[in-house]
Amino acid sequence: MIEHDRLLVQILMLGLLGACLWVLAPFWSALFWAAVLAFASWPLMRGLTHLLGGRVATAAGILTLGWMLLVAVPLTWLGFNLADRVRNAMALLRDLQVEGLPPPPDWLGQVPVFGAQLKQLWTAVDVQGAALFATLKPYMGEVGNWLLARSAQIGGGVLELVLSLVLVFFFYRDGPRLAEYAHRLLERLMEGRADHYLELIAGTVQRVVNGVIGTAAAQAVLALIGFLIAGVPGALVLGILTFVLSLIPMGPPLAWIPASAWLFWQGHYGMGLFLAVWGLVVISGVDNVLKPYLISRGGNLPLVVVLLGVFGGILAFGFMGLFLGPTLLAVAYNLIGDWMANQPRRHSSPPPADAG
Repeated sequence: MIEHDRLLVQILMLGLLGACLWVLAPFWSALFWAAVLAFASWPLMRGLTHLLGGRVATAAGILTLGWMLLVAVPLTWLGFNLADRVRNAMALLRDLQVEGLPPPPDWLGQVPVFGAQLKQLWTAVDVQGAALFATLKPYMGEVGNWLLARSAQIGGGVLELVLSLVLVFFFYRDGPRLAEYAHRLLERLMEGRADHYLELIAGTVQRVVNGVIGTAAAQAVLALIGFLIAGVPGALVLGILTFVLSLIPMGPPLAWIPASAWLFWQGHYGMGLFLAVWGLVVISGVDNVLKPYLISRGGNLPLVVVLLGVFGGILAFGFMGLFLGPTLLAVAYNLIGDWMANQPRRHSSPPPADAG
């Protein structure tokens, strides 16, 4: 009878846990990002609390307000500048439709082997430009619907970001209590190995944060250098945009490819080619080297496990997988290692003594 009661209690607890997860499902993403932000900036919270004489709620409020100002002001400024760039792009398309392409540059005809063909192609595209725009006109509505859908997604992302910045206050204020709760839960599940796995998870998340932020900052600085050398207007805005886009997979090309195209359109072919090569080799290439190095630095995981966790996590969970993937693989790798280490070793029996 006691066993039946215990089983019933376990079933009820599992049902309650499932209901709680269902209630929190709409907020998982916001909770996840708030937890990551609070964990990554916890040294700031600890130092500010010490300066304020232990007033945790005040320190949490000040730090949350600082994050809101730090995020909201650049995003608003970036939004206004992007709106200006979109208007300029629309004006450029209207000019193309009315006036056509400019005359082909002199160097185009001097390209070895293919110079004449490229010049003829340029002229053909210029002559057929009106027909091309007429052909594309029926698809403009679909493009508009696609842009509207993307705008709705961006709006949802902004709301999620705002919710994350609100929730981070509670992670700051109740961080020690939540950490103690997680520690007790792991102690219940793993007994003496709770501290080891908490340090493993914390170290993995910290290395991923360092890798993501460090790589984004490096790409933004390199992009700013390239924009300044090429003479692109609004280089600082484009550098900040590169930092934001570096936080998503394959994001930086969305900054330097339009800038390269603008340089070609303005007749600065050398600088346009330079910026295209700089973006492809330097800006985008640093992501493939620096991010895995920073994430794997200081840990005991093989580099291949880190790489599989980063790229596989992104494919499986989206941008959250950048943190979830390496963390899950790190925990699984260490769990399997502990399981193998605790297996009793089989000792071979000594050979029987010779009867002689």
